[in-house]
Amino acid sequence: MHERTRWQDERDEAGSREYLRRFDDLAAGGADLDGEARMVDALLARDSTVLDAGCGSGRVGAELARRGHRVCAVDLDPTLIEAARARGGLTVYEADLVEFTAPEAPFDAIVMAGNVMVYLAPGTEAQVVDRLAAQLRDQGVLVAGFATDRPYTVEEFDRDLAVAGLVTESRFATWDLRPWYADAPWAVTVARKAHPKSVR
Repeated sequence: MHERTRWQDERDEAGSREYLRRFDDLAAGGADLDGEARMVDALLARDSTVLDAGCGSGRVGAELARRGHRVCAVDLDPTLIEAARARGGLTVYEADLVEFTAPEAPFDAIVMAGNVMVYLAPGTEAQVVDRLAAQLRDQGVLVAGFATDRPYTVEEFDRDLAVAGLVTESRFATWDLRPWYADAPWAVTVARKAHPKSVR
């Protein structure tokens, strides 16, 4: 049994249902909830394979599937997984990212929206990045966004990416590609898996 994640420590089932209601309310109010999927879609050829890691309700993965990609989704929270399965169009797994390897790997892209990295169990971040990197094709991309006011920092993420063989290509302050700046409250990172022949 792995250490409890920060998400599990912060939310019980009622908290997870409140999380779902919050996004339902945003959608009902006309909020744009597809920014993450639009960005990832722009990086990919049509009919790419995508893993939505820490998928939550499946919101991002479902939109990527609607845009013509083949999407697998995985999350540890059974309440959120139930919602993701209800969306349809996704192959959905309930598992911990520390130990999960998708049967469909390797992928053209892995997306981690919604603070996935900072909700992992403390101390497992590097292990998760390494496991995800192993599920990317050569030149595949990992796209992750998380708040910068949490214990796990952007600098630590860059270190873990590099150790896992991923090269940071771009960083933005928002999912709508506003330029990165040092004190930005949010970091959206695009990292690519280096081809073995390109590694010195």
